[in-house]
Amino acid sequence: MTSNAVVPQAPTSSDPAVYQEYESKWATYPSDGEGWLKRAKEVAEVLAVDAAAREKANKSPRAEVALLKHSGLLKVLGPKKHGGGEQPWSVGYKAIREVAKGDGSVGMLLGYHLLWSRTAHVVGNDEQAERFQELIISNNYYVGGAVNPRDSDLKITYDDDKVTFDGFKNFTTGAAVSDLIVLEGAIHDRPEEHIFAIVPTRQAGITFSHNWDNIGLRLTESGGAKIEKVSAPWADALGWDAAAKKPDPAVLGIPFPSLLLPTIQLVFSNFYLGIAIGALEFAKRYTATSTRAWPFGGDNKEKATDEFYILQTYGNFFAHLRAAEALADRAGDEADRIFGKYQDDRAGLTPRERGDWAEWVASVKVVATDTGLRVTAGVFEVTGARATASKVGLDRFFRDIRTHTLHDPVAYKNRELGRYVLLDEIPEPTWYT
Repeated sequence: MTSNAVVPQAPTSSDPAVYQEYESKWATYPSDGEGWLKRAKEVAEVLAVDAAAREKANKSPRAEVALLKHSGLLKVLGPKKHGGGEQPWSVGYKAIREVAKGDGSVGMLLGYHLLWSRTAHVVGNDEQAERFQELIISNNYYVGGAVNPRDSDLKITYDDDKVTFDGFKNFTTGAAVSDLIVLEGAIHDRPEEHIFAIVPTRQAGITFSHNWDNIGLRLTESGGAKIEKVSAPWADALGWDAAAKKPDPAVLGIPFPSLLLPTIQLVFSNFYLGIAIGALEFAKRYTATSTRAWPFGGDNKEKATDEFYILQTYGNFFAHLRAAEALADRAGDEADRIFGKYQDDRAGLTPRERGDWAEWVASVKVVATDTGLRVTAGVFEVTGARATASKVGLDRFFRDIRTHTLHDPVAYKNRELGRYVLLDEIPEPTWYT
């Protein structure tokens, strides 16, 4: 019998060869945090040249991932002994923000990779953390994920040797262009027990839908994936006792693994801020070169850059973005303190310390969302009607932030912060807190 099933076809991919020159140009990696942020800025400058055109083309971002690989930014958090930059999360967050100024999609791809590449350090045991870090960093692998909590969990069956994942995920950011993919699922007969595992992406059991065609962040390959009988050995079940086939209480029975959630929430806020700052910088150049003064206001100016309302708007946006960045940096510093203190003493982390950091992160999420949406929409008021032309590409900044800020409702972050400040309640760890 002939099947009528439609097999998803991979979209046209961007060509990695267009960035080949940077493999040798960036062959030497930076030695300190300042150098890594300079490298991130260089990547943003390369991407900004044709960001609007690439976004319209909506090709699978293989070239963009290749550029990240050439830059070394995929390794910025990894240990030096495996070829990494050995930088703290605060530098990683700032690098995400910097890249997002030039291209929000690529900033998001970098952010998700940095989170997934460190997953074993948060939810795995020491042996798993070391083994996967060596695998990822020494090979310069890009890591994607299929861990969207709003979907039904992947179902896990198991035998004495392995765990096997089956199911479908609607959102798998970066996974279609990844080397490794993080899977998460629930054991079929014990649905309260979840397992993370990292597996090779290119295998028969993983089929990508290539259906990401949303209004923003169009180059993130965030579409769905079907997972069919994809197995990992018990030794790769992160945080589980492979012999006992049970979660290791010393790894998963403590607050430390729940740090994965505020870690990624702060990733989100940093690429929101990068996109918003990129919008302001783009608009600034446009206003200075193309916006005309309004001739019917009664206080006519020769240049748009002398208009009171334009100066006032830019000044106000700049002040709010500076404040948001300072808040994000404060939360990033707290990430460094938490991970620096407890990575080797995981049992020492208290629910209170975890909760206090989560509320720093929630504060950034609220401010970055409010400010990012306001700035990326508001820049049209100071650039003028002609700035809405498709060829200008100013709209991509708003579309990018609007798309991802719907990931989880910021209203719940406001409520969470309200309970924290009014009732002194720390949030219960969830998939989004």
